[in-house]
Amino acid sequence: MPRSAAPSPSTAATAGKPPSTTGKHLARLALWGLGLLAGGAAAVALLLGLALALAYPNLPDISGLTDYRPKLPMRVLSSDGVLLGEFGEERRSYLPIQQIPKVMQEAVLAIEDARFYQHGGVDYLGVIRAGLANVGESRSQGASTITMQVARNFYLSTEKTFTRKIYEILLALKIEAALPKEKILEIYMNQIFLGHRAHGFAAASEVYFGKPLDKISVAEAAMLAGLPKAPSAYNPINNPKRAAIRQQYIIERMYETGYITEEQRDEAKAEKLRIRPVNESVSHAEFVAEAARQLIFNQYGDEAYSRGLNVYLTLNSAEQNTAYRALRRGILDYEKRQVYRGPEAYADLPGDAKELDTRIAEALGDHPANDELLAAVVLEADPKKVTAVLQSGEGITITGDGLKPATSGLSDKGNPKTRIRRGAVIRVVKGAKQKDGNEWTITQLPEVEGAFVSLDPRNGQVHAMVGGFDYNKNKFNHVTQAWRQPGSSFKPFIYSAALEKGFTPATVVNDAPLFFDAGVTGSQPWEPKNYDGKFEGPMPLRTALAKSKNMVSIRILHSIGVRYAQDWITRFGFEAEKHPAYLTMALGAGSVTPMQMAQAYSVFANGGYRVNPQLIAKITDNKGKLLYEALPTTLTDNARAIEPRNAFMMSSLLQEVTRSGTAARAQATLKRPDIYGKTGTTNDSMDAWFAGYQKELAAVVWIGYDQPRKLGDRETGGGLSLPVWIEYMQYALKNKAVDEVAPPEGVVNVNGEWFYEEYSGTSGVRELSNEPNVPGAATDEEKKSILDLFKR
Repeated sequence: MPRSAAPSPSTAATAGKPPSTTGKHLARLALWGLGLLAGGAAAVALLLGLALALAYPNLPDISGLTDYRPKLPMRVLSSDGVLLGEFGEERRSYLPIQQIPKVMQEAVLAIEDARFYQHGGVDYLGVIRAGLANVGESRSQGASTITMQVARNFYLSTEKTFTRKIYEILLALKIEAALPKEKILEIYMNQIFLGHRAHGFAAASEVYFGKPLDKISVAEAAMLAGLPKAPSAYNPINNPKRAAIRQQYIIERMYETGYITEEQRDEAKAEKLRIRPVNESVSHAEFVAEAARQLIFNQYGDEAYSRGLNVYLTLNSAEQNTAYRALRRGILDYEKRQVYRGPEAYADLPGDAKELDTRIAEALGDHPANDELLAAVVLEADPKKVTAVLQSGEGITITGDGLKPATSGLSDKGNPKTRIRRGAVIRVVKGAKQKDGNEWTITQLPEVEGAFVSLDPRNGQVHAMVGGFDYNKNKFNHVTQAWRQPGSSFKPFIYSAALEKGFTPATVVNDAPLFFDAGVTGSQPWEPKNYDGKFEGPMPLRTALAKSKNMVSIRILHSIGVRYAQDWITRFGFEAEKHPAYLTMALGAGSVTPMQMAQAYSVFANGGYRVNPQLIAKITDNKGKLLYEALPTTLTDNARAIEPRNAFMMSSLLQEVTRSGTAARAQATLKRPDIYGKTGTTNDSMDAWFAGYQKELAAVVWIGYDQPRKLGDRETGGGLSLPVWIEYMQYALKNKAVDEVAPPEGVVNVNGEWFYEEYSGTSGVRELSNEPNVPGAATDEEKKSILDLFKR
């Protein structure tokens, strides 16, 4: 090992000299600097301590957390627990921490506060790091723990300053001293705002994925956990790309913190998420949810929107969706037969491809999707092909049969105002692939409206209610608010009255022309007609109702008396003043709502009892405590409207309508005999009805324009409304055994026909002909002034 060299004489001499004056000064300055720093730190600490001492007593009371009662919206649910609607300033579904899935808790902890269960409410290293960053940058950093975020969300402003951070720290310490960790995390996960009015992760799961929180995957939990940082910036609906980047980062953090395995990480990163569109409803029950809201508001007032009430309805979500789809399909099928009215708007499209997407998005912003009816902007159009772009940016091509509904809009000779050209905003719908590969069809938003309602005749419980084609387009509930003429669907109530006057299904009445002058009608001369314009002479009541013969109904009403009939119909829930005592009542010239018709037909279905519609089954608070439960409906004599034998005879007559009459398609399609009902079409086909029932389910369909106008010369209740009714009943009755109405006491069957016992012989009305007070056909002169009010 080499030795060290001996010190040089000069070095040794220097080492022996005393320190220089300069060195002493430098040492003294260093000591002074350290002293000043220590003193400054002590002063800062003293001032900070004094600030904390002064601030701590002024901290807000945190009893709002220890007795946390969030504003919970009113939730309307189906009988099978499906969310139908939510009403309140905030969307929230409060869950105890034990009911919040571990994967959701872990995703939040991994990204927001990995040391949540180790620190005492404040992560001091994180706070110092954020403080230094705030000194050096204009942009502030947070480093807040979950407890600090709870403190800020409940009691502090969102400004990023040292003062607020101090209060945040103090409040966090106070909260940690008052509440266990699990409760703090529970409050955070239920309170935090996550975009689209959703507060808490349970509500966010419904909003973004359309599913309850306990059904989410690791990938979905990571997506939701990315929202607290900035709900608008990391929102999968508004900013899917940015949200996906943050989601991938959170999945990696969950792996790094040991919450998921490598295999789970890779699987979660590869999972394709289905984000629920903002306008998508899990169950299309907007009209029925609004009806329930009104009922609850009348009971609870504004408190209904913050108490967290769970309102359970009587309807089943699957039946509701079936009714919605059936009515919508019926209206769209009708729309296919209408003349194309032209594009909804026109947009000026730029030639620059870079600007084109932006302009298309702007143009379609005013034309949101109407369920399956999507808006698109046309890029090119000719009679053989149309190319267009959807809101999603997807380009589509429409050819062949997909162009037929808009033929007039593609014709060179067509009206320029309805021409489909570049920039036109049109409606399209996706269907099955055609022979040429095309799966898109041009359509248009319907102007016609409709209504569907079904209920259980035994207790009045509503099974389905669809108040119109689209709630967002027209919030008017046609089931409960639309007063329309029922047409021939009203005839059964006149026949029911006649049974009590000695008429029987075998009573023969002449189907011959009639004429009434102004003195009889109370207004203008009237020469009623049958729908087909034919008169078939004498026929039994059974045949007359099956064929919906107007002349027979008028003669029956004339015979029993209009005042008597007007009084009789009130037994079914109709209002006498809505049905003036004129012979036009025989053809349904009064006013009814679809709900009234469903209630009235239920009387026939249940053996003669009048039941009130029931929508709400029970109400609970947010913790499941029962606040209200509807009492079971019992059919007692107090509710009796007509005798059992009258109801049975009418069911027998209405069964014939669905077997061989104007509604024969019903039994033929459903392939069961226990179907009863009646079609109805008013004057000039302005209203199309079908009302019918099976013993356990009554349903009514109405289709017409809000401002009454002709549906079309060939449009009838049997062609328009009956198919909707059949489609619904195919689903609703698929597991129900055939159960025909059984004959009660007081009726007998003679030669295959039913009679009241006392009218089975020679008594009763055997035939109604040559009535002295019934006028005959009009003369040629009288026909000149006739107003044909009603057809079929």
